[in-house]
Amino acid sequence: MATYTHGHHESVLRSHRWRTAENSAAYLLPHLSSGISLLDVGCGPGTITADLAARITPGRVTALEQTDAALDLARAEVGRRGLANVDFATGDVHALDFADGTFDVVHAHQVLQHVADPVAALREMRRVTRPGGVVAARDSDYAAFTWFPQVPELDEWLALYQKVARGNGGEPDAGRRMLSWARAAGFTDITATASVWCFADAEDRAWWGGLWADRILKSDMADTALRTGAATRDDLERISAGWQRWAGDEDGWLIIPHGEILCRA
Repeated sequence: MATYTHGHHESVLRSHRWRTAENSAAYLLPHLSSGISLLDVGCGPGTITADLAARITPGRVTALEQTDAALDLARAEVGRRGLANVDFATGDVHALDFADGTFDVVHAHQVLQHVADPVAALREMRRVTRPGGVVAARDSDYAAFTWFPQVPELDEWLALYQKVARGNGGEPDAGRRMLSWARAAGFTDITATASVWCFADAEDRAWWGGLWADRILKSDMADTALRTGAATRDDLERISAGWQRWAGDEDGWLIIPHGEILCRA
């Protein structure tokens, strides 16, 4: 496995807990139905997982994470919502501990950009999907992030993030590669789409800019940048201030594009 670049600092979870099935898996929702089985790979804090579980009840969702500590975040979210149709498992997406054809749907959101071998991961996701079932994945594409006005510190942030993520064994520009990875994994029935998150009003700018102003100082990414010499503390402070300046600009606008694949097994 690659090293997970973001870690689980509160500033990271603040972002991940905002995600819902509607804002992060809309391309998959028409293919869900009551009673199916679904594997959610890299479930994170479980907000999408819980949404999917509510949609397919009485079917079951299996939430998968690398460690039990990470899985506890999803357990807490599922428990808070009172859902009884979610199971929990730890494992490596490159070598899933499930029999062939176990699930009707296998889903991964913002996972393939962080794994050592996305093609091998997709092959495993396909293996545990029943014939005719669906493998669905969505990942952002950092190089395609676009914002206004131009803030030099955000350009610096992007270059630093890409350097750290690739140093950890990931591919931050995963979105544009999703179709090619799916084809290399052996899928032939693939629907490739794209969607964006857009942050353009004062509340959204304050939230997104504020969480990155914190993440660049306090998350695992910051620790890695400092440890490897990719950035100094002064660099990180300057980038943090740039995010705050962008967030406070009434003209501020930012989009995050995502590549999506819906593959028939």
